Amino acid sequence: MNIRRVSFDHPDAVKLNDQVQAEYAVRYGDGGDATPVDPLDFEPPRGAYLIAYDALDRPVATGGWRAQDENEEGNADGDAELKRMYVVEEARGQGLARRILAALEDDARAAGRIRMVLETGAKQPEAVALYTSSGYEPCAKFGYYRFHELSMCFAKPL
Repeated sequence: MNIRRVSFDHPDAVKLNDQVQAEYAVRYGDGGDATPVDPLDFEPPRGAYLIAYDALDRPVATGGWRAQDENEEGNADGDAELKRMYVVEEARGQGLARRILAALEDDARAAGRIRMVLETGAKQPEAVALYTSSGYEPCAKFGYYRFHELSMCFAKPL
């Protein structure tokens, strides 16, 4: 598996983001994640976006982080917010999400971030299992969906 840093608006990133949005729509019955996202949020040194490619150079997993500091949506100074973690269905169960997550944590730590935070949903038990088994603990809700009953927020010191 080859993990590469790409821009959030890279064609492979757009393709995988479309797939994750379609999965959100199926799971939650809506149009996907409406959280405002700017591609520049994922540019170093205030963010990163990664894609894992398989042996045939197909994009199979993705994830990014963006810097957040204290704001009206509940973030704290030094936060790195995890966004758009996704593994294509045919590549699941191979540890790709865990590898992407570890790489993102290392990158955010190197950029001086002190806590990784994420928001997921109750209808994504696989994501919850990944994060809790990776040392994430429930935290105060933050972000766009902080008032939504299915929203679940987690944090991990970096």
